[in-house]
Amino acid sequence: QVQPVESGGGLVQPGGSLRLSCSASISIFNINIVGWFRQAPGKQRELVATISNFGRTNYADSVKGRFTVSRDNAKNMMYLQMNSLKPEDTAVYYCAVGIRASEGMADYWGKGTLVTVSS
Repeated sequence: QVQPVESGGGLVQPGGSLRLSCSASISIFNINIVGWFRQAPGKQRELVATISNFGRTNYADSVKGRFTVSRDNAKNMMYLQMNSLKPEDTAVYYCAVGIRASEGMADYWGKGTLVTVSS
């Protein structure tokens, strides 16, 4: 069973930074869209950032200019650099492989890593 694994979550103060990593557990060389979702308590899951195999990126308006998504096909890894974090960024972050953005779905999901932004 393919199970991507996230790491790098934790507690950070407002204005701080975190870098999430995801080991895809599958070759992503031929997979077009990979990226990150998040789900805050009491809210629906939100697509945060995607990156294509050509390096094209897309971001939710709420994170533009603060978050950067990247991928390393050789290592089957994905990353989410999060800067200038705000309390409203608090959520469980899920990496996803084979994203169908229009459906808000993906072929494979990680179990999630908790990011808490609080002073």
